[in-house]
Amino acid sequence: MSTFQTSLKAANTHLKANDIVLKIVINKYGNCTITPHTNYYEELAGSIISQQLSVKAAATIWNRFLALYGGNMPTPEQIITTDIDAIRGVGASYAKARYIQDLAFHILDGKLDLAHIATLPNETVIEQLTAVKGIGEWSAHMFMIFSLGRLDVLPWGDLGVRKSMQQLYNLPTLPNKSEMIAVAEQHNWHPYESVAAWYLWKNLDNKD
Repeated sequence: MSTFQTSLKAANTHLKANDIVLKIVINKYGNCTITPHTNYYEELAGSIISQQLSVKAAATIWNRFLALYGGNMPTPEQIITTDIDAIRGVGASYAKARYIQDLAFHILDGKLDLAHIATLPNETVIEQLTAVKGIGEWSAHMFMIFSLGRLDVLPWGDLGVRKSMQQLYNLPTLPNKSEMIAVAEQHNWHPYESVAAWYLWKNLDNKD
């Protein structure tokens, strides 16, 4: 068992001991399957392309984008030297084409330090990511959870997590950021807020 898997097991034990609501969800859906990786650059580029698109549409545009570079993920240098109309030609909006190039510029000038981002504190990660056009705090939270494997991130801007929290904890309305923080604190989710959020997604996505 890897160190990360051991941490996920500890997260389940902690959450089940402190939150009877989540205990039921955890028992129903089993182990958390967050799997961090180091393919940060492609992950961020893909997240920009896929914004506000269906999975199918995003995959189509992404494959066309890669086809511009022989089917391979282009380097940041290749992206900034690509005519923006060529990127738009694969089906990306003008804004997304600009965002992809802005990502490349931030990597090349070191403002987005992907080589060391896994060692940076959450606040710095968010600061560096959201400085890129087209990457907001929600995208930063998703990156920290699913790419970096940060286990204590509360994605307060995620609609699915908000809906699931409203259902599970019988809240009268969709919770806002402060209300979500209050629920997390009341049920002692720290230091495993990411894992708690993962189970909230599972609860929402697997309704009978």
